[in-house]
Amino acid sequence: MADTRSAPESLPPAFLEFLQENGLDPMMYSMVDTIPRYIRLKPGMEPHIPEIQSELTCHLNKVSWLPDFYAIPPQVQIASSMAYQQGKIYGIDAASGAAVLALDVQPGEHVLDLCAAPGAKLCMLADMLGGRGSLTGVDAAKHRLAACRTMLQKYSLGDRCRLFVADGTSFSILPVNTSLGNGEGSTCHKDNGSTLSEWTSKRSWKDRQKSKKARMAGSPHLTSTSEPELIYYGKHSGLVGLRKCDAIRPSADDEAQTSGYDKVLVDAECTHDGSIKHIQKFEFWGWKTLDRRVLDAERTDDLLHLQLRLLTNGFKLLKTGGSLVYSTCSLTVAQNENVVQQFLCKHSSAELQKIDSADSWPCSSGSIFKTLRFDPATSQTSGLFVAKFTKLQI
Repeated sequence: MADTRSAPESLPPAFLEFLQENGLDPMMYSMVDTIPRYIRLKPGMEPHIPEIQSELTCHLNKVSWLPDFYAIPPQVQIASSMAYQQGKIYGIDAASGAAVLALDVQPGEHVLDLCAAPGAKLCMLADMLGGRGSLTGVDAAKHRLAACRTMLQKYSLGDRCRLFVADGTSFSILPVNTSLGNGEGSTCHKDNGSTLSEWTSKRSWKDRQKSKKARMAGSPHLTSTSEPELIYYGKHSGLVGLRKCDAIRPSADDEAQTSGYDKVLVDAECTHDGSIKHIQKFEFWGWKTLDRRVLDAERTDDLLHLQLRLLTNGFKLLKTGGSLVYSTCSLTVAQNENVVQQFLCKHSSAELQKIDSADSWPCSSGSIFKTLRFDPATSQTSGLFVAKFTKLQI
């Protein structure tokens, strides 16, 4: 049981009770000023390190266990630096970088990021593809996915990417089937059979009118029955020249087994209790906001259901022999090991994989063999749970 007697004075009693119920040490939240800030250097930018250090007025300490990552003092702000504005660096926690690295993405593969916002992991995945293959980003929040689009363009990483505003629990669009460009198997109807030209940020009059009507009617919440909205696609994403209805064609049952994604990342929505810097923000947002977002029992139950559904759908879209990484920045067993256990009980074709690169990582084992846990005390990072699965032939 966690000892709350020496807990940071700023934490409210309700949150301390939440930590105690989940066996979490409240003292980790007193480490917020000692955990480094992490940045990732865009590959090829190494010669610029001296000038970046000069701009940030601090030394970039190379993270030995994570390629292209550097640690800087937690108080350093990067947003105003030229290095950030020119797309040479971006902020991403080292634990999140480890979750991406665990996928072992290879150039030429088809990759799906099912909970893509705010975009740093998406950029790292695009880098790992090396200008080959494809990357699909999905998120239910349009404004957050628009931020992903901005990041991809800023870092010149969007050429082989496509972004869909969609419910990740029901999204069913597979990697581009180029034969559809010739009309084979097309299910186009008159209204959505238009051909996609090269993407532009300028919207057509028809799209502007559609958005205007939506605003006047009030923005409805995205539902599992909503059609995915394509808000970005790169020049070499495979969509240019396709008809729109083919670009958003849902997959048929079991089609993913042979035509699905090689790699899938499910960094699921969670209570964020493992992110000590995120929890610190509630001092400014108000602790009542914490009650609503983290401690509300009904919302937590909904989250557990959502996490299992996201993991299940991500696995459904994975091809046989492919790999999926499930992660959350919660440290509770309920949102991690319990979700993994429920998933494994329902899917005989799913098998946990050992993350080979993790042998040198500063993390601990989860309570299920082959799962991993990062935490501030052990890892000098935010808290993160990571599990990797493969899809077996059955």
